[in-house]
Amino acid sequence: MATYNFSRRAFLRGIGVTMALPWLESFNVWGDELRTDPSSEAPVRLAVLFSGNGFHSKEWWAKGEGKQMELGKVLAPLTDFREKMLFVRGLFNAEALKGNIHSSQTGNLLSGAPLASGGEIRSGTSIDQLMAQTYGNSTKVPSLVLGCEKSNPSVHKNYSMLYSSHISWTSPTTPTPLEIYPALAFDRLFKDEVNKGDKSVLDSVLSDANDLRRKISNSDQQKLDEYLESVRDVEQRIDNAGKKGELQGWRPTLSAPNIPRPPDGIPQDIAEHMRLMSDILVLGFQTDTTRITSLKLNNDHSSLRFPNLGVDYMIHHLLSHSDSADWLKVNTFFLEQVAYIARKLDSIQEGPRTLLDNSMLLFCSSMMSGNHNADQLPVIMLGGGGGRIKGGRVIDYTGKSDRQMCRLYLSMMDKMNAHPKNFGDAAAPLEEI
Repeated sequence: MATYNFSRRAFLRGIGVTMALPWLESFNVWGDELRTDPSSEAPVRLAVLFSGNGFHSKEWWAKGEGKQMELGKVLAPLTDFREKMLFVRGLFNAEALKGNIHSSQTGNLLSGAPLASGGEIRSGTSIDQLMAQTYGNSTKVPSLVLGCEKSNPSVHKNYSMLYSSHISWTSPTTPTPLEIYPALAFDRLFKDEVNKGDKSVLDSVLSDANDLRRKISNSDQQKLDEYLESVRDVEQRIDNAGKKGELQGWRPTLSAPNIPRPPDGIPQDIAEHMRLMSDILVLGFQTDTTRITSLKLNNDHSSLRFPNLGVDYMIHHLLSHSDSADWLKVNTFFLEQVAYIARKLDSIQEGPRTLLDNSMLLFCSSMMSGNHNADQLPVIMLGGGGGRIKGGRVIDYTGKSDRQMCRLYLSMMDKMNAHPKNFGDAAAPLEEI
């Protein structure tokens, strides 16, 4: 293979646009400086995916290992990824048990911190933001915090519902701003200014892309074309968002709008909204524009409805208090989003490994089921953490004394070469991870 004299920190540039490139064999390394070390590896990425209100109590399970691992019906969409999955049972946050309501069980999910009540807001800095302050500084966007349901500023049983609406916390008193608009999330990755302009990102960098194409290998030319096409697809879907007329999340009090449709709004189709945010997550990792992302698919105590599934007669929160067939259908829909992200990441080659192999995808909720049982949390990890995590396993901490969720976070930080002495209520990582 020919050697090409490029630094990994090359970009496609246009007026008001800077687009980072995906992994290409024509580039020597991932770092900022040009080196000749062929073993230089891709960075580890961290994504936290969340859905509220727990899952079907009888169908969230896994047993066995590797290709022979058996999965409950909720987890069926992840069948293809059993060898790259950890099913972790028995972890919990002790502080989350004190209020026994949605807000008190969600606000510290990623920190294990005690929560303030009585109208005061105090939690703890979440793992994603702790890593963004150090590990994330290597990229254009230190962390991308995405959501598919607006935050709720009200109070429920003496706890702020902001706790139910945010899993990412920049500081103990500051939930990280949540981006629910796909267009603005897309702009943050690629545009030098967040305000969306009239010109397509791809149109802006097309001349630069054509110049680069003539200087890279044939296989990289194909990769570049595939990458640009994926960006174009997301752009076009963002432009079409909200035009289908499907209802997202709530039952309207009007049969027809009484105000003009606002521009660049939230997609009305919840399935398309989640897919757009999933694609933006993948693009952020693929281009190394960000290495840390959280995607909150819905709130705890969620008001979403799912007309796309034929389940629009009851909001997500109320539906979670049953083990009905419709609740299972909604659960499966959420796991399909996780599988979609995993499949896209696993299709992107980064040298000897895939982007999924170079990532850690944590999927969790703040309670096992809608009955508020948070004495153990539903936890799945997908990806290889840059070759540092062995998948295809069920790990059970039920009944063990040191089963803090924050021990998992210490293990994850260790895979990203961060080694704090403690985090939340934990002082040691999980040896099995």
